[in-house]
Amino acid sequence: MKTTGEVVGIIANLVTVKANGAVAQNEICFITLRSGVRLMAEVIKITGEKVFVQVFESTRGLSIGAPVEFEGYMLNATLGPGILKRIYDGLQSDLQAMEGVFLQRGLYNDPLDMSSEWEFTPTAQAGDKVQAGDWLGWVPEGWLEHKIMVPFAFKGEYRIKSIVEKGVCKITDTVAVLVDNSGEEHNVTMIQKWPVKIPITAYKDKPRPMRTMEVGMRAIDTFNPIAEGGTGFIPGPFGAGKTVLQHAISKQADAQVIIIAACGERANEVVETFVEFPELDDPRTGRKLMERTVIIANTSNMPVSAREASVYTAMTIGEYYRAMGYKVLLLADSTSRWAQALREMSNRLEELPGQDAFPMDLPAIISAFYARAGFVYLNNGQSGSVTFIGTVSPAGGNLKEPVTEATKKAARCFYALSQQRADSKRYPAIDPLDSYSKYLEYPEIIEYLGEKFGSDWVGKVNAAKTIVQRGKEAYEQINILGDDGVPVEYHDRYWKSELIDFIILQQDSFDKTDSNCPMSRQVYMFDLVMGICNMGFRFSNFEEVVSYYKNLINSLRQMNYSPFESEEFNKYLAQTKAILAEKE
Repeated sequence: MKTTGEVVGIIANLVTVKANGAVAQNEICFITLRSGVRLMAEVIKITGEKVFVQVFESTRGLSIGAPVEFEGYMLNATLGPGILKRIYDGLQSDLQAMEGVFLQRGLYNDPLDMSSEWEFTPTAQAGDKVQAGDWLGWVPEGWLEHKIMVPFAFKGEYRIKSIVEKGVCKITDTVAVLVDNSGEEHNVTMIQKWPVKIPITAYKDKPRPMRTMEVGMRAIDTFNPIAEGGTGFIPGPFGAGKTVLQHAISKQADAQVIIIAACGERANEVVETFVEFPELDDPRTGRKLMERTVIIANTSNMPVSAREASVYTAMTIGEYYRAMGYKVLLLADSTSRWAQALREMSNRLEELPGQDAFPMDLPAIISAFYARAGFVYLNNGQSGSVTFIGTVSPAGGNLKEPVTEATKKAARCFYALSQQRADSKRYPAIDPLDSYSKYLEYPEIIEYLGEKFGSDWVGKVNAAKTIVQRGKEAYEQINILGDDGVPVEYHDRYWKSELIDFIILQQDSFDKTDSNCPMSRQVYMFDLVMGICNMGFRFSNFEEVVSYYKNLINSLRQMNYSPFESEEFNKYLAQTKAILAEKE
């Protein structure tokens, strides 16, 4: 029998309920308005018979005494074939199936088409011993094999009593019957549910990341690579290019499934994603990018509690596809607005505030969420990964504010966007000196990069960063003392750092060739540029330095715009070598 209660207090979307029975933390309940509309809410605090719930909808029209019914389960994600290509809200309602411009309060629909049919191919057989997360078969979902698994909620070992033969099945049909150790039978369909705030742990091992994920951007792949199954975040002021950078990564990254969580984003940015992604071609498959993409949409005008639901729902879907052995890339924009939602609810609960009124446990909440990403070995020996990249929108670009500081403790990669670089049109505006990748310190990653790109690869990357740092110092001296007030060597040092900036760090996302740079090309160009930086040139005055390096940069940039090893590419390579020969 369900526990009931009644509303005794309302503060925006924080509602206090007097419960008439047992209630669990994070339990879902429904509050009924006088109009008959039922609003979904989640229990966030229990004090005796008083229960505090956060409502996922506007509480306009809610009054004291409204009846509340507790459901006995947590906020769940519905997992099964048909998730890809869909656009959900934070509660996993299918937005494409809804009508009208604005979402109606209290309207929730099925995340999947319950009448859909799929061509099921079994991979297990009767008599096999299985456990949670093991593959029973698969159905084609676009070009991917969507694995049908033993539900994650199953504990212990089971024996397959029966499994259907290859053929068309409804998504709700029983595809296998499992028997537990006590002899009880359990029917398994293609659908399962899982609480979004609990990590899916149906795997054998979760080691440290051991290889990098290629995203096609030199400022990341070459300078500060992210690991497959790693974590990173992109802080930066408004207008510095966080959303554009995430979109570029989603198009080009070496991942099989892309999940985009728009967490509290402005509606026009979310609509831009809706409109743009279905039209984009996938550079890896030649098909539409949307075929392997899921979008979780939550705009800034939706209730703040729905922001929290959106990021957890996105991560749960990511873990689900990881359990199928796929490489998943999860992009969340922006986790600052999720943190703002946590602050708002914490303040309404009158909890002890931390810095800038954020919750005291904000670092722990962020760390626990980032920890759900990772590389795993499944029970069958296959591997899967969830790579998570979030964005942070610090007020005024202040990278010392609590959300950025808390995220720096959890994420291994830090891609700081610079307003100065954005204003000077140096895109992507990733600051090469403030940004870092802690994966370059991992012995496993150093060994992996050494095997692929040469044993001295990490050393060359660090040397390039040193050149950029020395160039910045020289630039400051030139600015203070003037062009004639410093030795010519200062100009040479500065322009070598500019060479790395223009050829390696900057990338033209509007150019078909330069927008996506494979690692083979990145290695070639990086070795070429570093070879030039290690040369010693003699100049008589600073005008000669400027003229020489501008010609060199122009020639190398044309190589970036030319297809790799094409006739045009080789023409500009010969031109570059001729310029270098002038100073030999």
